[in-house]
Amino acid sequence: MPLDHPLNSLGLPKPPSETRVVVAMSGGVDSSVVAAQLAEEGYDVVGVTLQLYDHGAALAKKGACCAGIDIHDARRVAEEMGFPHYVLDYENIFQDAVIDEFADSYLAGATPVPCIRCNERVKFKDLLQTARDLDADCMATGHYIQRKQGQNGPELHCATDANRDQSYFLFSTTPEQLDFLRFPLGHLPSKDATRELAAKYGLSVADKPDSQDICFVPNGNYAAVIEKLRPGAAEPGEIVHADGRVLGTHNGVIHYTIGQRRGLGIGGLSDPLYVVKLDVDKKHVVVGPKEMLSTRNVPVREINWLGDEPFDSRAEWQVSVKVRSTRPPREAVIRPLSPTTAEVELLSPEDGISPGQACVFYETEGSRILGGGWIWRGEG
Repeated sequence: MPLDHPLNSLGLPKPPSETRVVVAMSGGVDSSVVAAQLAEEGYDVVGVTLQLYDHGAALAKKGACCAGIDIHDARRVAEEMGFPHYVLDYENIFQDAVIDEFADSYLAGATPVPCIRCNERVKFKDLLQTARDLDADCMATGHYIQRKQGQNGPELHCATDANRDQSYFLFSTTPEQLDFLRFPLGHLPSKDATRELAAKYGLSVADKPDSQDICFVPNGNYAAVIEKLRPGAAEPGEIVHADGRVLGTHNGVIHYTIGQRRGLGIGGLSDPLYVVKLDVDKKHVVVGPKEMLSTRNVPVREINWLGDEPFDSRAEWQVSVKVRSTRPPREAVIRPLSPTTAEVELLSPEDGISPGQACVFYETEGSRILGGGWIWRGEG
């Protein structure tokens, strides 16, 4: 093939008809639009949907991806647009790589983000390898994030629509994965624009509601899932003030998260109290005043670095970081301790930072994502 062939819309030097694209289809409107758009542009599209957990009980459940109804919806879109579609049983992989760690992290008093682990360990690892095995030139997803070509190769950038941006959940995408991945929706101005495309292509999922819950946590009831996965996990204990006073009892540490104020069942106090620590070994839920939640120094490990220079080539990096998906980035200094560990100092303190959450790094000026890591307790 001549090297001077113009790049197609996916940045590859081939005509679309000779470019095979595996589209990860969850059954929702986003990935369905990606598949339909690429099929209409003439690409050799192969749709793949992952069955991630036993959907027998979830067939009637709406609002989470990869359940039975979503597999049906993905297959229907493939039929409508005339491309092949496969369902892969990834239940065992998902159980080992995502669900078990989720349960163990909660039991250890952390607040995990299983959607990041799913992207990292299932969708962008095993599924991406499957795409390569199918001789695909790239894999496309419906995530709201942008891949831009930089001087040193592909870069990860925030979505145009800040309200839809999913960069927090994709920080662990490696440079090698980024080379193979495509995100056709990242430049769109809004979700309405996606739905307009779905209507244009006549897709049956054009008005399908967005998924809200973690797919294996119906109605957001984490504790019920943990109790099912780890019988006996909800052992009662004491609610203890940071000064040592016992204020009451609880029915299991897994029912609480750092920063929680409501539902503590310790009324009658003059000042509001917040969960400031979960001591799993002692079965203590430790509470204190709001100022005890304020944190400036954040230990981070398992860092995935997407910058142009090696992470530990500098003593410090001036960046912005997100320590929760729902909060805006704030300025910080990262001090590398090794290629994969660091201390992050927030220039202004943040409340309610919890082990198990991600700390994602951003350019302070600009939209580029520089990677991120996992918040932990540190040596103490």
